[in-house]
Amino acid sequence: MSSAYAKSATLEHQGRSYQYYPFNALTDKFNPQRLPYSLKILLENMLRHANQDFVTDEDIEALVNWQPKAEPDKEIAFVPARVLLQDFTGVPAIVDLAVMRDAMQQLGKPADRINPLTPVELVIDHSVMVDEYGAADSFRKNTDIEMQRNKERYQFLRWGQQAFDNFKVVPPGTGIVHQVNLEYLARVTFERDGVLYPDSLVGTDSHTTMINGLGILGWGVGGIEAEAAMLGQPISMLIPQVVGVKLSGSMPEGVTATDLVLTVTEQLRKLGVVGKFVEFFGPGLKQLSLADRATIANMAPEYGATCGIFPVDEETLNYMRLTGRNDEHIELVRRYMQHMGMWHDDSSPEAEYSDLLVLDLSALVPSIAGPKRPQDRISLTDTKTEFATLASNHQEAQKQLIGRFENEGGSTAVGNEDASETDNNTIKHGGEAFTLSHGDVVIAAITSCTNTSNPAVLMAAGLLARKARELGLKTKPWVKTSLAPGSQVVTGYLEQAGLMDDLEALGFYLVGYGCTTCIGNAGPLPEPVSKAIKQKNLLVAAVLSGNRNFEGRIHQDVHANYLASPPLVVAYALAGSMNIDFYNDPLGQDTQGKDVYLKDIWPNSKEIQQCIHANIHAKDFTESYADVFKGDANWRNLEVNDSDRYQWPDSSYIRKPPFFDGIKAEPDEVPVIHDARCLVKVADSITTDHISPAGAIKSDSPAGEYLQQQGIAPKDFNSYGSRRGNHEVMMRGTFANVRLKNQLAPGTEGSATHYFPDDKPMSIYAAAMKYKEQGTPLVILAGKEYGTGSSRDWAAKGPALLGVKLVIAQSYERIHRSNLVGMGILPLEFVDGQSADSLDLDGSEYFTVPAVDQDSKRVTVTARKENGEEVSFEAKVRIDTPNEFQYYLHGGILHFVLRKLAQ
Repeated sequence: MSSAYAKSATLEHQGRSYQYYPFNALTDKFNPQRLPYSLKILLENMLRHANQDFVTDEDIEALVNWQPKAEPDKEIAFVPARVLLQDFTGVPAIVDLAVMRDAMQQLGKPADRINPLTPVELVIDHSVMVDEYGAADSFRKNTDIEMQRNKERYQFLRWGQQAFDNFKVVPPGTGIVHQVNLEYLARVTFERDGVLYPDSLVGTDSHTTMINGLGILGWGVGGIEAEAAMLGQPISMLIPQVVGVKLSGSMPEGVTATDLVLTVTEQLRKLGVVGKFVEFFGPGLKQLSLADRATIANMAPEYGATCGIFPVDEETLNYMRLTGRNDEHIELVRRYMQHMGMWHDDSSPEAEYSDLLVLDLSALVPSIAGPKRPQDRISLTDTKTEFATLASNHQEAQKQLIGRFENEGGSTAVGNEDASETDNNTIKHGGEAFTLSHGDVVIAAITSCTNTSNPAVLMAAGLLARKARELGLKTKPWVKTSLAPGSQVVTGYLEQAGLMDDLEALGFYLVGYGCTTCIGNAGPLPEPVSKAIKQKNLLVAAVLSGNRNFEGRIHQDVHANYLASPPLVVAYALAGSMNIDFYNDPLGQDTQGKDVYLKDIWPNSKEIQQCIHANIHAKDFTESYADVFKGDANWRNLEVNDSDRYQWPDSSYIRKPPFFDGIKAEPDEVPVIHDARCLVKVADSITTDHISPAGAIKSDSPAGEYLQQQGIAPKDFNSYGSRRGNHEVMMRGTFANVRLKNQLAPGTEGSATHYFPDDKPMSIYAAAMKYKEQGTPLVILAGKEYGTGSSRDWAAKGPALLGVKLVIAQSYERIHRSNLVGMGILPLEFVDGQSADSLDLDGSEYFTVPAVDQDSKRVTVTARKENGEEVSFEAKVRIDTPNEFQYYLHGGILHFVLRKLAQ
């Protein structure tokens, strides 16, 4: 049936005719110009697909008639222009496509029916670790180690590059996925088969939102959902509420984009924007560079929003010119956006919003955030006192712990007899002797796409290093320093400005182009430092210019982690401690013995801007990205076979997963979940890092024991993230975060649970396998915000392979709830005011849930205790859309897609 609203028009440009889908056919009945910018992108998307079976005129009317205050309840379909992957999440996505080819043949159909139908770009950026640092050859050594560790994974990706259509790979050593996307991959206006439309995307990394700074709608999804999008499936979503952030004023001298984004994160978290779109507008917009906007957009997952988008305006085009985009295309972007009524300038009317936050940029102050969450902003004036409180609480907890051991007849470990008496430990490292204390900064890292896309803060870091160096200041010897830029352009302009020498003089040598410290790839601390921390149970700190600092994420030895701007990272490396008041305490002494304060070396905005204008040019970007898909000799020389189906080798990195074993052409009926046992019971704010860690693999963990059984030494374990293509590692790593506190195993951290049939403690993996042998389904009990953090598909795949059929939580983070459904796991939500604790559920019960159907909004859960007593309670069914029910019915989204493509 033909749509009444999908009327295309023609745009003539540079001698070519393009088709596009304006809002003209809607204006007789509706006023689409009142819509926020992000909803206009969704509206255009629906008009362009209106004559396909997943978009109706009723859907279009629901969107154009959007009510800002209404609770989202209308499902629509969104078809992204492209899909963006990074290698941690991209490898399992391509593994799944490879095994789907096998399954397609198993169903009697041609394997090559499985092929990306949407353009897919994968950037290898998550595998480099900071093994080597503080030396001129650190980058080369880390790159060599990276290639050696990940050869099997990279060979697999090289195979995928030649086996699948519409699939491109940016080789390792190029940059961070989001910065490469911003500087090179992004189109702003997409053109395909002569049709123009807004660039849009979904990505398998939560910080895909960084591209929102360029006016491109995109957000992070689970790998499972991204795979479906790759295979041409629309993404089902509820029409969201849109929160407006009105910016006014300009940032004071000495305040950075990092300070701005930490304030935005704090305020939007307080406002509550989970599951909502956020849009930035107002007169203050003109004060922000495109890089500033991208920094704010990058942090959308930290303030909880689906996206944090800025409009397309003159600054967007300025950035496209700076980064070497084609002049003809830049002008096409302008004309298309103007014709669509989506161009922003001073005359643009203010849209309607669901809620409004007004932010005066002139009120910003220098800040950091931590020690565990990005939204916990601390004004720089308060950091010393805040840390003193933290340290005091830490020491009190240690005294209580030691007292408890003594009361139980235990004692402190050998060599720790005086742990409660002193905070200090003198050690030797790098030819120097020093005392390590509570509050010492042991990691200072300029890292992550958040800041390294922003020349202002990087130039500021370099200029601060120059002034510190001139005065004779040095980094403290216990600080592990690193510089991991988002692209090769960064080191280019730092070298051109002469600032690399200054950063290197303070230990900030290039360690790699990719995500490092921010995702747990900080690498090992020097052995003497690590040993001292453990022996004395010291509360030490990491300071990084990243976007995440969750507990247990940065480094297993470091319990206090702080986000800060790159210049502050350098300042903390010089101070070497959190126990400093930068406004009143000196950083150190100059060569004359005179005190040097932070204000003495902090560069002013004029210096920074002069440095930017003199040293950053379009040719830097065009030259850097000239052969972006080619890679170095190591990449080009990887051996790969050229078959359509992957020849699964005996690999500890890539293994054929069992997701489709025994698949039938039609799904079974939705089952009753009968007498499920609890595997894990957790409190609030359990992140996907807790559920499926991406960092180091401990040798005594189930995954570590498995790898050693395969003949792999602990030094060659690599990380969980790098082994995501091996389901055997990942299912053993599920719930294995060293900081996970499973309430079924009180007093423990990590992979520990209680196996109720034998009344025994054991690892979560071991218990799950014993339950599986008996055919017992499993349930997870959780508190609020279950599944916060990175979009991590293994946080759903892992539990599914362990036999988890049901999660009951007080609330969920958006992506993780969707991923649970995508793996055939039923997400239920306690009704308001109820929780596992309020219902007196300790996890020892037998849980039964009747089969749900497409119309189920609530369901009665029966929990039978060991003594036969039953507790029945209502729970919300969090299968939110009809499409999601189809995924659940089929046992997962990939099963649904596979069966559909096999028809």
